[in-house]
Parts: sequence; C-alpha cells; structure tokens
Amino acid sequence: MQFTEREAETEHNPISADKRAQAASRSTWVSVAVNLVLTVAQIVAGVLTRSQGLVADGIHSLSDLVADFVVLLANRQSQKDADEDHPYGHQRFETAASLALGALLLAVGVGMLWSAFVKLQSPATIPEVHSMALWVAAAALLAKEGLFRYMLAVAKRVKSSMLVANAWHARSDAASSLVVGVGIIGNLAGYPILDPIAALIVGLMVLRMGWSFGWDALHDLMDRAVDEVEVTAIRQTLADTPGVSGVHDVRTRKMGDMIVVDAHIEVDARLTVEQGHDIAVAARFRVMRHHRVLNLMTHVDPWMRPDLDHAAKPTALPAEAKPAL
Repeated sequence: MQFTEREAETEHNPISADKRAQAASRSTWVSVAVNLVLTVAQIVAGVLTRSQGLVADGIHSLSDLVADFVVLLANRQSQKDADEDHPYGHQRFETAASLALGALLLAVGVGMLWSAFVKLQSPATIPEVHSMALWVAAAALLAKEGLFRYMLAVAKRVKSSMLVANAWHARSDAASSLVVGVGIIGNLAGYPILDPIAALIVGLMVLRMGWSFGWDALHDLMDRAVDEVEVTAIRQTLADTPGVSGVHDVRTRKMGDMIVVDAHIEVDARLTVEQGHDIAVAARFRVMRHHRVLNLMTHVDPWMRPDLDHAAKPTALPAEAKPAL
C-alpha cells in the first residue's frame, strides 16, 4: 500500500489534541473549585485562629488558584492551529505556562520565607493558636492529596507535562498542609515558635518546587531532546519500516508535549527518487502514528550493499517497501 503525504499529515496520534484539551480543562476546573474553597477557608481560619502557618498555606492555595487560570489560558492557546508565524503550531505555549508557574511559585516562596523570618525575630509575640486551626489543616491536607491523585491520573492518561506540573503543585500543597498541621500541634503543645517555623518550611518547599518547574521549562524552550528511551523507540520504528536499510543522526526537540524529529534514513541506492520518497513517507507515517511526534523531517541517503552489482537496477520497488499499515 502506498502512502501519500496528505495521509501522513491527517493521521492522528493515539491521544488526540482535542481529548488532551478537554481533559486539561475538566481537571483544571475541578482544581479551581477546590482551591477556591481552600483559599477562603484557610486564610479566614488562619486569621481567626491566629495561625501564621495556616495563613501561609492559604496563600499557597491562592497561588494554586492563579496557576489554574494560567493553565486554562495555556491549554486554550496551545490548541490554536499552525499559522505563518508558528508553522509547527502553538504547543510551546504550554511550556511557557510551566515557566510562568515556576516563576509564580518562586515569588510566593520568597514572600512566605520573608514573612516567617520576620515573625521568628520576635518569638515572644507569637500567639497561641486555636485548636480549630488543626481541623482546618487536616481537611485541607485530605482535599489536596485527593486533588493531586486525581490530576496526576488525568495528566498521565493524556500525557501532558503541563498537567503533571500542575498536579505536583497540588502535591506540594498537600505536603505543606502536613507541615502546617505539625506546626499547629506543636503550638498547641506549648511551643508557639513551631507555627512560624512550619510557615518557613512551607516557603522553602514552594521555592524548591518553583525552581524545579521553571528550570525544566527553560530547558524545554531551549530545544531539549527527549529521553534516550523514547529516541531509541523512534529510531526502531524507522528501522522497522520496509525499504529502510539504516537509520542515523536522529535528533529530537520538545514542542510542548509533542516532539519534532529530524532523521537520516538509508535506502537502496538503485531505487528511483520516487521510490525513495515513498519509503520516506511510509517511515514518517509510522512514526507519527506510534509516537507523540508532531512532525518528522527525513533525509534520504543512498545505500549500496558491497556484494551487489552497482550497475544493476532493481526491476521494481520491493513489495515490503509498500506496507499495509
């Protein structure tokens, strides 16, 4: 079976862009609802119970709420079709959103550290918190851990790095609520200083998470390659294409959650240009069908077995070079 370039263009990946967008939107709106409730509950309860740790955790939830809207915007923008200025599409808008999330977390983390540091300068002024703060912290911990597990499951199902980042942001919230809960218990046990120390630890956790997200996104914007396991799988798919005698110089770069690939394939030097082109199209078709590849640019190199007569020409394109995929 012959493959045209149009057929290769219209073949979809196992998880379509529409499904990924719908899953991202649905899970993020769930996160918005949860974080909105938690933000109000934690900040109000923190002020009423005089718990700096709980207020800090509420601000963390507020940063999650802002991050959710950043994700929604990025999800919408990344689905735009390719245009003259963006011939490969707008998938990297998701990477830019991850970078923005990282910067947001860094800013929030620095603010938390400063607030806790100021409080620790005057330990005598640290008030004893009300026991209600502990119940609010426990409820927030359960809500955030549940949200993390839900969002991570969705992110893995649709293979979205942006959703993975947002899910782990929710997990950092769950960890921070745990730390805040321990600080509140310490405060209630007669060690008031543990509450601002908990706020300090939460700030450090947020700072670390922001650096991690921002650094990874920055590398992706600099055309970082995918991991060797995925490169090997793509190379093997090319090599298994009938008519391909060898594969070399496979290079990849991330484009949001998709991959752009350049590769050299070797074909029988005695084939016609048209026959070599058909093999290249079949190879591209296979890769785009089996991998999350947005585009594959192939360079066809002539290959000749040393034991064959170089002057002889094949009578026809080998049947295995016309696979029924």
